Amino acid sequence: MPSKKANKKASKKKTSKKKEPALADDTLQPPFETRELRGGLTTFLNTPFTNPITGAEVSVGSFKFGVYAFFDYDGEPIYVGQTRERLSTRIRRHLTNQRTDPVAMNVLDPFEVCEIEVWPLPEYEGRSKKDPEARAKVNLLETAIFQKALADSEFKAVLNEKAPLSQGEFGPLPPSFRNTVISSTIREVRGHPDIRIARRAATLARLAQVISERKVQPGLRRTLLTQAKRLRRLAERRYQRFSKMPEEKMADDIE
Repeated sequence: MPSKKANKKASKKKTSKKKEPALADDTLQPPFETRELRGGLTTFLNTPFTNPITGAEVSVGSFKFGVYAFFDYDGEPIYVGQTRERLSTRIRRHLTNQRTDPVAMNVLDPFEVCEIEVWPLPEYEGRSKKDPEARAKVNLLETAIFQKALADSEFKAVLNEKAPLSQGEFGPLPPSFRNTVISSTIREVRGHPDIRIARRAATLARLAQVISERKVQPGLRRTLLTQAKRLRRLAERRYQRFSKMPEEKMADDIE
């Protein structure tokens, strides 16, 4: 026969209240989508990459000098940049809203970035970021990747406000690494065409407002035009999907 002590414990278990989940205001975590992006970005930057100079495997984001390109959900190149401080440092600034110029000026929406490709320059590891030879080489590589992005783009344009100005030929491109930075769950959410249209329209509106409120270089107006073309193309594709369907079948119920 159960003791009084055992009965007391059983009774306590029955009457104890179930712990309520923490309120949203209590959480110290960033939103789910932000956590997913940061996690995917960390995985990308920590991916092993063979240094062609030493043969050693190091994380691809650890290279000091290099060039990177961002791609949207259609595989369309949208931005090209370079770094002389570290690939991981520079790319994180872009995609975690640490106030780089393109983000601050509403040129680049980090939520549009689906894939990244990087071209490290391992031969200049250990050199100062002011090293003239290293600077010249990374500038030439940026120009080469920028021209490649323009050639590969449906619009023959990317969102860079300024085009690289280095003259000369880089030669054969160095080995690169390209991969996605988002999970299948985030792709399902962010990749929906209606979500993409809404975000792109909002980005375009914010950029137009920036231009209306200050004196800007022609390059920023070119970026505005490129973004408008990208929005129109996405909206056209979406409309074409429904253009032959009876409107009454697609409309929400309206009373």
